[in-house]
Amino acid sequence: KASMSDIVLIAMARPEDVVHDSIEAPLLSNAISRSETKKRKEMQEMRDRNMDEEAQDDDDDDDPMSLEWPSSKGKQVSYVLLAPLTYSLYYTIPDVRREGRRDYYIAAFLASVGWIAVFSYFMVWWATSLSIALRIPSQITGLTILAIGTSVPDLLESIIVTREGRGDMAISSSLGSNIFDVTIGLPLPWFLFTLINGSSIEVGTNGLLISLVLLFAMLFCVIGSISMLGWKLSKPLGFLFFFLWVIFVTISIVVEALG
Repeated sequence: KASMSDIVLIAMARPEDVVHDSIEAPLLSNAISRSETKKRKEMQEMRDRNMDEEAQDDDDDDDPMSLEWPSSKGKQVSYVLLAPLTYSLYYTIPDVRREGRRDYYIAAFLASVGWIAVFSYFMVWWATSLSIALRIPSQITGLTILAIGTSVPDLLESIIVTREGRGDMAISSSLGSNIFDVTIGLPLPWFLFTLINGSSIEVGTNGLLISLVLLFAMLFCVIGSISMLGWKLSKPLGFLFFFLWVIFVTISIVVEALG
């Protein structure tokens, strides 16, 4: 006859294949029950650990920014490399998490927007210089480097809200940010430029119409993919989105290169 460990392994693998004639039903039932209880206990312990880690991360996020020298070697290296940026932000943006500075949230918001403008200026400058040095059309640089660089904040925001169980907010944010970019992010600077200089701006791209068609096609593909997978965020959906992005970038690059 099978031992107790064999019974548990067989029941965990395929309970329907257990021969009830050779093993008494109460013994099998008790073995399966103990196995399921152990599984539930392990899953509960794992959930508790994850909740403790998330709570610890939230506590760390709520703490004011500190310039203390870190203890580990890896953090010391990153501290030195990021020191110019860290000190600049530390002394120019009020940390509203500190006592007595909670009312400076408007100043902190405006300073953050100002720093975003500075970073965006340098990012565009460096991307343009890179495209000139490598003889890459600026349209391709915009489709790849600039698009990825400007989407990093959206990526981090989506990760944060998705870990909190708000997948609908992550999808809405990604779609809403692109709509905001097209309807406000592009027209507003163009409007201000033409208003100040009194001249129009020429858009130097040959595949603008095809890019717009691809954009709307990708939008329908995204919504259709989410619908087919039961309106749930999953790994297959992530791989599918990445595949759609590769298709979009490839077709756009080919159109720009041939145009």
